[in-house]
Amino acid sequence: MGEWFPTVLGVTAGLVSTSSFVPQVIKAWRDRDTAALSKRMYVVTVTAFTLWSLYGFLIGSAPIVIFNLLSLVLSGTILALKIRDERRGAMAQSSGREPEPTRSG
Repeated sequence: MGEWFPTVLGVTAGLVSTSSFVPQVIKAWRDRDTAALSKRMYVVTVTAFTLWSLYGFLIGSAPIVIFNLLSLVLSGTILALKIRDERRGAMAQSSGREPEPTRSG
């Protein structure tokens, strides 16, 4: 096999795995509902993508760096939305108000 095959394989794997986060980000953003998402899982995921990005940088692998940084941004967005929604819910409970209704789409 040519030297290009590992790069093509890495880019393909990166596109597939990174694109898997896009529907979740869109849904969490639009619906403003992250109750069903695990914050612990996204903390672990963000940590893993950070470590993979550092690893890719150390070994000089552009596909690993690029796609793990993109995945880090997407999973970090989901984690930030989850934290934001939890804080809003906690503030609403402490003030005795109902949390904002979620929009269906």
